Amino acid sequence: MKVIVAQDLLEANDGIAGRNRLRWDSLGTLVVNLISAPGAGKTTLLEQVLEDVSRDLAVGVIEGDIYTCRDAERIARLKVATVQINTKGACHLDAGMIERAWQELELQCGKRLDLLFIENVGNLVCPAEFDLGEDIKVALLSVSEGSDKPAKYPLVFHQAQACVLTKVDLLPYTDFDLGAARQEIFGLNPKVAMFATSAKTGEGVEDFCRWLRQQVQVKREKKQDYDQRQG
Repeated sequence: MKVIVAQDLLEANDGIAGRNRLRWDSLGTLVVNLISAPGAGKTTLLEQVLEDVSRDLAVGVIEGDIYTCRDAERIARLKVATVQINTKGACHLDAGMIERAWQELELQCGKRLDLLFIENVGNLVCPAEFDLGEDIKVALLSVSEGSDKPAKYPLVFHQAQACVLTKVDLLPYTDFDLGAARQEIFGLNPKVAMFATSAKTGEGVEDFCRWLRQQVQVKREKKQDYDQRQG
């Protein structure tokens, strides 16, 4: 009897993730994986970001959820190409799910995308373990959660290229220690880009969108290098 251990699964996942990465590198599509605990505000932030960046960028979204399509329905109302993945109980997306969803998304949108968002299943543990082939991981942390989350779930904050603090309009009504959270996050990842945002007031969202556009430009320049290497 063959026993499949976690390491086998991760290695198989990494192989598919590498295929995804090569495909997106050849297209010059920047891929952003949004990771947070449930209820941190990923979909609400994404709605605001899409209203901004979709004005001048071709954007698509892959939504991950355990059972429902509610988040995908919210995103689709913005006229953005969207594909839903229901994991049927799994607590994370994996590279194979994303590879199949990308095929559906390409058929749906019919054009090259500048920017692809992957909204992962709400969980701060498993999504950090599975490479999807993305360029950037963005960790979200809401001020309605404890400011000790980075210390409790260090891997995702260590891996993230950006950390978005959400719901900062609620700071006066919580005991969230903003200074302590920043110190914890920068202690884990000194190079991370940090944004304090509120979907209610719009605070910080424009700064995050500006940073995303900079990353899209970096990816375009990498594509030019890729094309030159391919001759």
